[in-house]
Amino acid sequence: MQDFIQAIADEHVYLFDGAMGTMLYAKGVFINQCYDALNLRSPDLVLDVHRQYVNAGAEILETNTYGANRLKLHTFGIAEELRDINLAAVELARKAAGDSVYVAGAMGPLGIRIEPYGPTALEEARAFFREQAEALRDGGVDVIIIETIANVAEAEQAILAVRDVCTLPVIAQMTIGNDHRTAFGDTPVTIAKRLDAAGADVIGLNCSVGPDVMLDAVEEMSAVTAKKISCQPNAGLPREVDGRQMYMASPEYMGEYGRRLIQKGVKFLGGCCGTTPAHIKVMRDAVRPLSPRRSFVVIESEANGKKNPGVEPAPLETRSHWGGKIARGEFVTTIEITPPKGPNPEAMLKSAQAIKDAGVDAVNVPDGPRAQNRMGAIAVSVLLHQRVHIEPVLHYCCRDRNLLGMHSDLLGCAALGIRNLLLITGDPPKMGPYPEATAVFDIDSIGLTNMVSLMNRGLDLGGNPFGEATRFTIGVGVNPGHLDLDKELERLEWKMKAGAEYAITQPVFDVRQLESFLKRIEGWKLPIIPGIWPLLSYRNAQFMNNEVPGVNVPDEVMERMRIASDRGKEFGLREGVAIARETLAHVRGRVAGVQVSAPLGRVDLALQVFDGLVETRAQATT
Repeated sequence: MQDFIQAIADEHVYLFDGAMGTMLYAKGVFINQCYDALNLRSPDLVLDVHRQYVNAGAEILETNTYGANRLKLHTFGIAEELRDINLAAVELARKAAGDSVYVAGAMGPLGIRIEPYGPTALEEARAFFREQAEALRDGGVDVIIIETIANVAEAEQAILAVRDVCTLPVIAQMTIGNDHRTAFGDTPVTIAKRLDAAGADVIGLNCSVGPDVMLDAVEEMSAVTAKKISCQPNAGLPREVDGRQMYMASPEYMGEYGRRLIQKGVKFLGGCCGTTPAHIKVMRDAVRPLSPRRSFVVIESEANGKKNPGVEPAPLETRSHWGGKIARGEFVTTIEITPPKGPNPEAMLKSAQAIKDAGVDAVNVPDGPRAQNRMGAIAVSVLLHQRVHIEPVLHYCCRDRNLLGMHSDLLGCAALGIRNLLLITGDPPKMGPYPEATAVFDIDSIGLTNMVSLMNRGLDLGGNPFGEATRFTIGVGVNPGHLDLDKELERLEWKMKAGAEYAITQPVFDVRQLESFLKRIEGWKLPIIPGIWPLLSYRNAQFMNNEVPGVNVPDEVMERMRIASDRGKEFGLREGVAIARETLAHVRGRVAGVQVSAPLGRVDLALQVFDGLVETRAQATT
């Protein structure tokens, strides 16, 4: 087998393996264990995963050493085993690889902040990386891969550390969010330029997002560097299934995007979180026609007991304009707009003014959707209320605040005139640009609904009176397309018992699925407000279907978007709006209202969806 430096130079597209952690978790290894220590404690488990990936067609195996640096191992009290863990990992990967598959020594982030964002000096970080690189070198890897780094400065120190101890080729991969930036705000162009200058032989991206986001980012990177590009996306974004976060992008979807990534210049392709040997096998079959062949060998193998009823809650119709329309059975309308990324709200407020001028009832304000960094939803809601004079529907989640903080926030909202709430549990931090950020989750959306219901009676969560009662209109989320609909309906029933007064759904593209859901809850007397998303293109439809938790785009809609998008961008936009209008017309008589999203901030598209509703209202008047 040729040296890896020659592999970098040849014309072949090489296929990495997929996720190690996903496979080990599927084998019953709890997430609170040190997966790197399994190289010594349960080597057969690790070896079996490696062999499955070789059987699937992987041409490069990563060692099970993502967290095998001193700082990460110290948290498990096994820092002194660093060298043994790394050496054992290389031995296991080499045993599975044989003579025809490369072995890449994996080095992940240190898990700390380095200067200027934290107390760790650059040289200290370099020393930590150097220690692991020495062990991987001595184990006999073919290449070292630095991966899932969010801080370019940290990646630079890792590259320099490898260069301090050996001449092995280096693949350096960063991780970005849905906004195409790292957690520290660096763009793909900045990533490519700095990693190139630092001496990486191959530059790339991995983890955090699915292949759709990486496709554009790779194109930006390849335009500013002559270095070869690597890409290892997640299998989409995770969805909650039976209390666990599961990655739902199919092998076929990953295979299709594998071809697109290669066409954009990717030479080293693989998978990260959620990918399995099944994904790698399909990706192998997809990329082979695009790559010169090389031979390889397949190896077989209740409150605190106090009972204070509090005061009688204010009637729903008196709490807000939004609540009044719901109480009277009038059709409510709202548009969801995402808060700005920076401190300037003017563009958002201009969009909100257009929404108000169009006669839409409210603006929905998400609270850190997909664990992204944006202006706080409470601040945005106050700005909308005070400057645009349109009612906001504030999404409020449990992820970031403890019970005390939530109680304080909500009292503040009441004082500032915020009346409409959509209570949600919140997306876990691992979905966003700060996967190591801590999440609170003192309670979930059911507990939060109960808490707000008590506040509307003038009581805190412990049943203690605090004075004048709040006047919130209480909404909750629901997913008609949940994989376990029985469980979703059970949770919705609990939310109703806790005090929910309306529910907004995930974006609905399959009206038959919504009809089935509505039939299941006949007699519940809970107003349902479906979410509608005007698709931008066929690619946007693929992204929504494969990478957005809880969303299902039926085949006929996918096909309509494909045909329209093939004709051009404007045709795709028109078809997306047409489909959204049809959905609105179809559900109009069976639901309490509708929430239309403004994809990529396109409020104009959301308002076009409502044009059909305006026509319907006009006809009804005449």
